[in-house]
Amino acid sequence: MATIRAGNKDALLVVDVQVGVMRHAWDAPRIVENIGAAVEKARRSGVPVIWVQHADDDLVVDTPDWQIVPELLPAAGETRIHKQFNSSFEQTTLEETLAELGATRVVLAGAATNWCIRATAYGALDRGYDLTLLKDAHTTETMELDNGVRIEAANIIHDLNIAMTWLSYPGRKNSAAAVEEAEFAPPDNVR
Repeated sequence: MATIRAGNKDALLVVDVQVGVMRHAWDAPRIVENIGAAVEKARRSGVPVIWVQHADDDLVVDTPDWQIVPELLPAAGETRIHKQFNSSFEQTTLEETLAELGATRVVLAGAATNWCIRATAYGALDRGYDLTLLKDAHTTETMELDNGVRIEAANIIHDLNIAMTWLSYPGRKNSAAAVEEAEFAPPDNVR
């Protein structure tokens, strides 16, 4: 059973908004703009922003495709986490970073919805964190399967938004909220 995180402290987790990931992502300019709005909202509220960058054979460290999109700039002192698996928790320092911050709720944005966002969302819930998925601040590409089936990116995004709205975990709260309606509670306040 997961250790339920007591308290009320948020952290905004921005996952894989990298040049090579966002290049063909659905509605990328709007999603990047929404992520930027969430980052500014978190900063104004004193909520830490954590940036995650994926590396693999297609996203080689320090190449142009690996870089965070130029529209989004981590501020000095904001944590960067480097990962090699879909979940931002697997073989990274994310859990230790969240513990140092005293975070109890992860607010999640980024890409790709069906891989790293989904895996990170479930990873947070499995580890006892509350979770809010920013439903208009994550994206992916349309999938074309070998059998000719096409799964539209908008449907993949909608599916995860529904899942994060209706899931039920003991002792945890999960939701999906638009950036505009999402609230970042000051660390010592109750939502």
